[in-house]
Amino acid sequence: MHVPFANRRPQTAELRAQHASYLAQRMAPMVRALLLMAVLLYLFATITRSLLGITPTGLGWRLLLAVPLAAVALAARHTQQPGPLSLLALACLLVLEVGISLNTLDLKPGQPWVIPGLLLPVASSVIWSGRWDFIAAMTLCALGPIPMLLLGNVDAMHINQYVVTMAVAIAVSAVLRAFMARTLIEQFHLEQRLREQASTDGLTGLLQRNRFLEMARTSLLATYSKQQTASMLYVDADHFKQINDDYGHAAGDAVLVALAAALRAHSRPTDLIGRMGGEEFALLLPGVSLQHASERAEQLRLAVRDIRRPDGRLTISIGVAECRHDCRADVDALLARADQAMRQAKRSGRDRAVNAAPATQRIGNPA
Repeated sequence: MHVPFANRRPQTAELRAQHASYLAQRMAPMVRALLLMAVLLYLFATITRSLLGITPTGLGWRLLLAVPLAAVALAARHTQQPGPLSLLALACLLVLEVGISLNTLDLKPGQPWVIPGLLLPVASSVIWSGRWDFIAAMTLCALGPIPMLLLGNVDAMHINQYVVTMAVAIAVSAVLRAFMARTLIEQFHLEQRLREQASTDGLTGLLQRNRFLEMARTSLLATYSKQQTASMLYVDADHFKQINDDYGHAAGDAVLVALAAALRAHSRPTDLIGRMGGEEFALLLPGVSLQHASERAEQLRLAVRDIRRPDGRLTISIGVAECRHDCRADVDALLARADQAMRQAKRSGRDRAVNAAPATQRIGNPA
């Protein structure tokens, strides 16, 4: 069965893009806060080490590194996209590693060595939304102390401490990052399901009226920009109340589910299908002329007759209205014309499709 675009789950690529955007929105405040904290902690650590005489020389050029850190933190405040935000965080990490190496060059042999850089993997583990971002960050953290190890006054004890502590820090970071990523993915899917439930009809799985109208306005605008036509089908199940009255609502629900399945089966990926209420449905057909919409309505009418209801075959009445290339986003007017044509089909004996009269004026407001 072919499921229309508006009533099926997004494809993998689209879902990944939505998830990346979701992570950026949720994690952006945390990233900005950590970047600002990095600037403040770097300044505090550098000045404190100087006052304690641990790094008595070169305070000016050590403090100078706070400038690019502050610039990165400021740029992150105006960044929303996940890619640029991750790049800024990686840039901050790189500058911090350079600053930490510069501040530990005066380390004396035998002096205990607790590198602040060993805390960076754990401190930053929760802000990397992508796998490659995390790998790049951990690589920077692992390689950051290398210049100091090569140029500074270090001994075997320092090297052993670096290897063991860095391995533990990266392992802990991987666990924290995996836990955070799993939690955010579950939250993302939960919110996706809640949005779907809010915008789709619980019985038929089709779009609810308000969501259908919202998406139809967007679709009509896109159709107008391409100077194409669009058509609307308004479908009503004939004598449906009789099913509920004589056989109960469970029987009526079964008929509606079958009708919704038939609507999906005769729709394209670009079509929109909504349940307007009760046994009434609407289909927006972008890029379809009145002639082709009438042909599709007839095909749908004949296909629906294969659906069995408790007292015989199901029949439907369909109204067809066309929105020419000069229409805009006034889906309500187009829907009203299709609804009026459907009522004409009812008055003419039901089980038929009737075309609406051409619009007497342009649909929508002038540009």
